[in-house]
Amino acid sequence: MKAVIIAAGDGTRFGNLTKKKPKPLIKLLGIPILERVILSAREAGIKEFIIVIGYLGKKIKKYLKSGERLGVKIKYVKNKEWLKGNALSVLKAKKLVKESFVLLMSDHIFDYRILKRLIKKRPRSTVMLAVDRRKPTKEDTKVFEKEGKIVRIGKNIKKANAVDTGIFLLKPKIFSYIEKCVRKNKTELSHAIALAASKGDAEVFDITEIPGNVYWCDIDTVEDLEKAEQLLCSSLTKRSDGIVAKYINRPISTRISRYLAKCNVTPNVLSLMSFSLSLLASFLFSFGRYIYSLVAGLLVQLASIIDGCDGEIARLKFERSPQGAWFDAMLDRIADALIIFGIAFGYWNVTSDASIWLVSFFALMGSFLVSYSADKYEAAFKKKPFSFSLPAGRDVRSFIIMLGAIFNQPFLTLCVLAVLTLAVSIVRIYKVFIRF
Repeated sequence: MKAVIIAAGDGTRFGNLTKKKPKPLIKLLGIPILERVILSAREAGIKEFIIVIGYLGKKIKKYLKSGERLGVKIKYVKNKEWLKGNALSVLKAKKLVKESFVLLMSDHIFDYRILKRLIKKRPRSTVMLAVDRRKPTKEDTKVFEKEGKIVRIGKNIKKANAVDTGIFLLKPKIFSYIEKCVRKNKTELSHAIALAASKGDAEVFDITEIPGNVYWCDIDTVEDLEKAEQLLCSSLTKRSDGIVAKYINRPISTRISRYLAKCNVTPNVLSLMSFSLSLLASFLFSFGRYIYSLVAGLLVQLASIIDGCDGEIARLKFERSPQGAWFDAMLDRIADALIIFGIAFGYWNVTSDASIWLVSFFALMGSFLVSYSADKYEAAFKKKPFSFSLPAGRDVRSFIIMLGAIFNQPFLTLCVLAVLTLAVSIVRIYKVFIRF
């Protein structure tokens, strides 16, 4: 399936920012808005794009070129009438589209899951529009739908129960609706959609039915750009986050990632940075002295926060990869082992109590089992891991280590880690073999 992207407007509401640069190339967290649209669509499975250009279109073409850098194919169509309504931009793509296609706006960012769900639909109508049930604002294109059909659409309709997200699944018949409207000097896309709706030929796809929180945002002003940054960062929270990650680490890591996304920093560099902090913490723990252990504990918690940044940057900059995930997981396991060894060695070095080695062995084994059992379960059974709620994730373990360092309780810290992680592992084994 192909996607048509409208990128012809001049973005006058951005003021001086768009005098020498087209709005679609304004950067949002280090990536031009239009590139984000393309990459989001690519994640939904679309690889072929038709971009309708107008104002400063040569700069868009020069930046994106054939799309090879992004792993997609791009063709360009020029709209010399870009000062008129956006329906004319859609019409310019008519010769390149022979079957159902997706229509996107170059200034609307969105969660790829919206488009992924939309393209799986089999609409009966020419128009299927993704709508949001949020309360419409003055700037929104409003929609009034009834029983899944669009009744009215437009910025000025009085009665509305949904908002136009700017994400469409269209059949080629849409071009005939547009042509009829253009002949009456109605050049906005909403005019063509309204005409289709009057024929009972336009339906909605409700994005609020998608599990989890999905996002989208129309970027028309500098203020919208700020809101879009906040929206993208807030979307980084994962349902699988542990209690510490959710309430302590994420609020900090997302602020760091918001800054780093605008810099030339890769996820792998952040993985190495987190590992380096853990390595330094292990070294400081090995002295067995309180002041060193206190600093080490704080470094462990900082490493845990930075460990969240690598995944956040990967998602924000569309740099997720199996290799990166594997690399990060390997460094995490090595770091866990080194930190536990450092705590044990420091305690033994000061007290000569050999029992610490037995406790550290169980703490290390439990830490590995917690991570391994979850990953192996998902790989083997093709579904999400256990719902058992006792917190024992890496975020919680790192936080326990920090608390142990603050209160100067290395032996107790390793005992807690051993009991907690082994208890979770035993319960998981019980669930698989006894209750599965």
